[in-house]
Amino acid sequence: MKPNLITKITLCGLLLNGFYANAQKTNLEVNTATTVTKIQPTMYGVFFEDINFAADGGLYAEMIKNRSFEFEAPLMGWEQPNSDKHSFNTTSGIATTVKALENKTNPSFCRVLINDAKGFSMINEGFRGMGIKKDAKYNLSLKAANHNGAIKKIIIQFIDKNKKVLGETSIVPTANDWKGYNAQFTATQTEAKAQLKITFEGNGTIDLDMISLFPEDTWMNRKNGMRKDIVQLLYDMKPGFLRFPGGCIVEGRTLAQRYQWKKTVGDVEKRETLINRWNTEFTHKPAPDYFQTFGLGFFEYFQLSEDLGAQPLPILSCGMACQFNTGELVPMEELDPYVQDALDLIEFANGGTETPWGRVRSEMGHPKPFNLKYIGVGNEQWGPDYIERYKVFEKAIKAKYPKMIIVSGSGPFPEGDYFEYGMQELKKLNAEIVDEHYYKSPQWFRENATRYDSYDRKGPKIFAGEYAAQSVAIASPDNRNNWECAFSEAAFMTGLERNAEVVNLTSYAPLMAHEEAWQWTPDLLWFNNLEAYGSANYYVQKLFATNRGTDLIAITKDGKPVTGQNNLFASAVKDSNSKEVIVKLVNTSATAQEVNVDLKGTKLQTKGTIITLTSPNLQDENSFANPKKISPTEKGFNLKGDKAQTSLPPYSVTVLKLKMK
Repeated sequence: MKPNLITKITLCGLLLNGFYANAQKTNLEVNTATTVTKIQPTMYGVFFEDINFAADGGLYAEMIKNRSFEFEAPLMGWEQPNSDKHSFNTTSGIATTVKALENKTNPSFCRVLINDAKGFSMINEGFRGMGIKKDAKYNLSLKAANHNGAIKKIIIQFIDKNKKVLGETSIVPTANDWKGYNAQFTATQTEAKAQLKITFEGNGTIDLDMISLFPEDTWMNRKNGMRKDIVQLLYDMKPGFLRFPGGCIVEGRTLAQRYQWKKTVGDVEKRETLINRWNTEFTHKPAPDYFQTFGLGFFEYFQLSEDLGAQPLPILSCGMACQFNTGELVPMEELDPYVQDALDLIEFANGGTETPWGRVRSEMGHPKPFNLKYIGVGNEQWGPDYIERYKVFEKAIKAKYPKMIIVSGSGPFPEGDYFEYGMQELKKLNAEIVDEHYYKSPQWFRENATRYDSYDRKGPKIFAGEYAAQSVAIASPDNRNNWECAFSEAAFMTGLERNAEVVNLTSYAPLMAHEEAWQWTPDLLWFNNLEAYGSANYYVQKLFATNRGTDLIAITKDGKPVTGQNNLFASAVKDSNSKEVIVKLVNTSATAQEVNVDLKGTKLQTKGTIITLTSPNLQDENSFANPKKISPTEKGFNLKGDKAQTSLPPYSVTVLKLKMK
């Protein structure tokens, strides 16, 4: 056996030596002493849109679907397993819905008639089930009006698919009129597909509304707050901004279905439920049970931005419904309420507690301003109708808030007539920041790393607001978060970083998706009812965002930027806070590349850190079974004089970090 083993080792060594001997060798130069331009703190951020069940059923930790019975089918999400809905005389009971028309925002409630003292039950299915964890505590709340004290007890239980009880509590309803009740109980085992069973003891009628269930363990332990594991993934990225609430969801399929921020603040119970515009958008993945309760509203978005240390970037309707749908327009003479919404939002975010909207913010628990600096007008609108409306918004906002930075849009595509017209007109208007979107093939991202090299340095700054490599085609249900997409985005991002003088903000899109309830792929984060993980694309974004730096410095090959020559892409920064020089290298080749980086201008410590993100197969991706299959590895390395020598694996993203003396 020994001779064979020695032979194998020798052959392996010869093969490796031959492989590295044939690897591409490249000499790069980095000028560490001279700043090309400052990197904006907002360079890498996140964009949240309520698509793929990202809010209700996702980030917002509410576990009850249709908690206030306001869906178009008022009992959607609720079952009555022991009720004959066609007979009031022979059944154990029946639940129906009643509309109280005097309540404009939450008119429906559930009226339950119990005929059998042994118990009538209702079951809520949750958002594709409810994820519960053994020994974790859950907080239930509901409103009830117990007519004539008919119902003696309400029993609340977690059950599994076999109706086994996985935790139990109870409430004794004591009032004839509406009253709120709370209870807490503990799950006895972990279950991804639990449901909530509510059983009534007694005979007679009881009215129910706002039946709500949250884990006690939420982000920052906020009552009825956000899912801790999802926010943690965002927090770990150290995003410079949070763009919200969309996306096409801002516009709505119709103007009546647009996102109206004023309906998403104040008392959660008074926030008006709205059908989600992605409800039936795609025939490949209809979601008729997709609604917005707005428990995650504008106050919560601002609060989340603050938690993440990110600048809030709200986007508002400009009076144009989605042009891919109805394209409905508000007449120019009726635009004032839309403009006023923008002015009032700034007051809500920044106004003193003596102002009407500042007082609303304060009463919600945040007396201090949110320090809003950016506001977006429209999402992906295009054409003369958009420019005409943008002018009105820009004039009004600047008149009252001259320091507010306005983000405008160049339409849904990164080229073509819509784009050319929009950019031309916005330049004439001296627009401050223009939002560009691109959903393209991995090859496009590699080929467009030089996109911003030729942009006018005196023109508008750029917000790369939505981008993601599409492995198959735009909006295809077969798109994957594969490694080729991820490293191709990294190659493109070196171009964004190299042009930081023009590009001030960037964000991948969409941000997240429910494993079973998605509409659009690919997505940065994936979650189910119990777990969440970052895709390979997430680790690319995180690697760039956490190594953003403060100053762009030049990295060149033969005096020219490294933009894909021999399938190599590069950018370099220094960080005045951490006193580091950071070099980002992307090898999109199927073979390794030997790189010598000559670091000139600043004395550096001899020991550095090298972080590598790689995978041998273009189709590799992370999953619930293997959530960190593609994730960074870190090790030390030593400078040789002023040179950093390293071998870049095939299909890899590498970050070199060196401390300045």
